[in-house]
Amino acid sequence: MYVLVGGAGMVGLNLAQQLVDLGHTVAVIDVDPTACRYAREQVGAMAFEGSAVSTDVLFEAGIRKADAVAAVLRSDALNLAMVTLAKHYGVLHIVTRMRHRDFEEPYRIAGAHHVVSTIDLAVTTMVNAIEYPQVQSMMHFEQGQVEVLKLPVPGECYVAGRTVAQVAQDPRFPTGSLIIGYQDHPHADLVIPNGQTVLEAGSTILVVTKPSLLHRMIDFLGLEPNHLPASEVVG
Repeated sequence: MYVLVGGAGMVGLNLAQQLVDLGHTVAVIDVDPTACRYAREQVGAMAFEGSAVSTDVLFEAGIRKADAVAAVLRSDALNLAMVTLAKHYGVLHIVTRMRHRDFEEPYRIAGAHHVVSTIDLAVTTMVNAIEYPQVQSMMHFEQGQVEVLKLPVPGECYVAGRTVAQVAQDPRFPTGSLIIGYQDHPHADLVIPNGQTVLEAGSTILVVTKPSLLHRMIDFLGLEPNHLPASEVVG
């Protein structure tokens, strides 16, 4: 894809780098000549010096042929303007960073397909890392209505040695949750498990659940040493 990235700050440059590494053609727009030079020489992207909300600069950068636009400029007002222009010029996929929540609806109205609050993501990630140290990573979907957890399966945890079917059929397994991924060791490919897949000690699983069920999921899995789901604890 041909992707335009508005803004060559830390987020913009890291985004451009990952897109380049994935094989996309990337053009960065920024008013800072040093940042543009870095984008060309270190990231491997094209770079256009100027305002990402200038139609002249956008034309030069090729907005009419862009498959996607990412607006990661220094303010919501500038990002909103870039989103509006990208929509006007027919870009099919528009992503923007949001700094202040008041801009979420204006971004949607202007035509953004994905609105990402980097502050909310950072804060939520840190809170989850403190509250759920057992969780290796956590992804949020549908404005936080769904969570995907990456969890270890240590030898002493409740699900180690059980099949996916046995785990899912246990009445204590949170209703509506699913085990959607399985990695038998850190360097193995992630696979989609079936009911007969055995969750071996030392493996990793991906679980989809609702935020309200996180505590129940962690408790059910028994990730603490010698921890069993509540109804199995022997007094």
